[in-house]
Amino acid sequence: MSRLASRLSALTTERLRGMRRGVEKESLRVLPGGALALTPHPAALGSALTHPHITTDFSESQLELITGVHGDADACERELTEIHQFVYRAIGDEKLWVGSMPCALPADENIPIGTYGTSNVARAKSVYRMGLGHRYGRRMQTISGIHYNWSLPGLDNDEYFALIRNFRRHSFVLLLLFGASPAVCKGFVDGRPHELLPLGGHGNGNGTINGNGNGNADEASLGLPYATSLRMGRLGYQSDAQAALGVSYNRLGSYAGSLHGALTRPHPPYERLGVRNLGGEYNQLATSLLQIENEFYGTIRPKRVILPGERPLHALRERGVEYVEVRCMDLDPFVPAGIAAETMRFIDVLLLHCLLSDSPPDSPEEFVRLASNQHVTAARGREPGLLLDGPEGPVSLHDWTAQLLDECEPVAERLAVALDDARYRQALAAARHSLRHPATLPSARVLEAMARDFGHSHLRFVRAQSAAARQALLALPFAPALQARFEAEARESVAEQARIEAADTVPFEEYRQEYLAPHRLG
Repeated sequence: MSRLASRLSALTTERLRGMRRGVEKESLRVLPGGALALTPHPAALGSALTHPHITTDFSESQLELITGVHGDADACERELTEIHQFVYRAIGDEKLWVGSMPCALPADENIPIGTYGTSNVARAKSVYRMGLGHRYGRRMQTISGIHYNWSLPGLDNDEYFALIRNFRRHSFVLLLLFGASPAVCKGFVDGRPHELLPLGGHGNGNGTINGNGNGNADEASLGLPYATSLRMGRLGYQSDAQAALGVSYNRLGSYAGSLHGALTRPHPPYERLGVRNLGGEYNQLATSLLQIENEFYGTIRPKRVILPGERPLHALRERGVEYVEVRCMDLDPFVPAGIAAETMRFIDVLLLHCLLSDSPPDSPEEFVRLASNQHVTAARGREPGLLLDGPEGPVSLHDWTAQLLDECEPVAERLAVALDDARYRQALAAARHSLRHPATLPSARVLEAMARDFGHSHLRFVRAQSAAARQALLALPFAPALQARFEAEARESVAEQARIEAADTVPFEEYRQEYLAPHRLG
């Protein structure tokens, strides 16, 4: 019996039934024509600071929809769908952009940063976003995706970090199978170096939107013929400065130590920017490489629910890892809510495989390989014969993926039996079918639909899919009791924001310095 099979057999049915997941889904609000909606966060959605399920990410125009914790993938998808249904009833004729790569955007400085009220914690959230805009540009922050939060009872820190190391080694599988961002509006890369190619050979090439909010039908688009996920490639959430950190995932101590340094040591380029400008306005929260923990990018993170006012790193150090956050999933433009329950079940299988397989220590040399594999898969994942950099030399991406899917078979079978849910077998079978038939992969379907029906226009394709998603979600039954519950949550969130604002007693600068004090990191 293999070690994976032995470890799998040792997992009790009770523990497998304790597996939990939740979803955080980002989407831009757009006008009917495809322009970014520059309106404030809709009042009917409540307070973005305190609402448990509806907030904003970087931009005031970028919703983040958050499910609760679920023991079943169907229940998770159902709640995510219900949140969408409520949102659509509150935003009028606006739509949620169903693509990970953004709609046509205004000038960088006109992309509105999220605002959260007048409290110190609200101001800190906005200043942090101002810092992100200065450091990486606001356009990059409008890229949207799915974060999948997952836990299994009884795991200790070492087991979670073993899972994380293996996931980082094998996350290219998710980019290949579920990547859905092979193209982008040309305006997104204006002024940035890139290797993208024109799609369709026409369009005005300026990436603009007409003043009435209607997209130019000939909007130029760029992409790569075998790309899977530009969001996870060199144009996405990347930072050379962060890449130089070389964060080790061998144990909680090494991970926490790396982040501690990045959160406390000044970084010369950000020192030159300064915390405030000459007029006294805040440029960023801090001059360190990371302003706060959330700025650290990665395909997966160890996480812990924090106490009010607590730093995330302190929570991890004090109470250990509670769950992992998978961060490499694109929005699926063919699914109204952005992710299907079948996809969640496949991620469950892959995460269990990563947990139960041997997980040797990582190394600086491996970090280089993993970054290369991620970028190659993002840009060329469907290219026939494509090679990745394996631990023992070049290896076919197709063959490596097929091997991993074979190794996942006993995991899917065990889950199907333990949870009495044959759909775990079906999720793995669907992944194998997609691997054998690359034209059925989401990234291939996006490019095919763009070419067939939309003149190779990314904007027109995603605009049409967004309209179809809106129509499908609004057509679903939505009980008055659900509407009333969401309305009550919105009212309570506004009241909670008011309570927070009334409780503030110190000036913001004093709050900022105390929150960022090194001793609060644990």
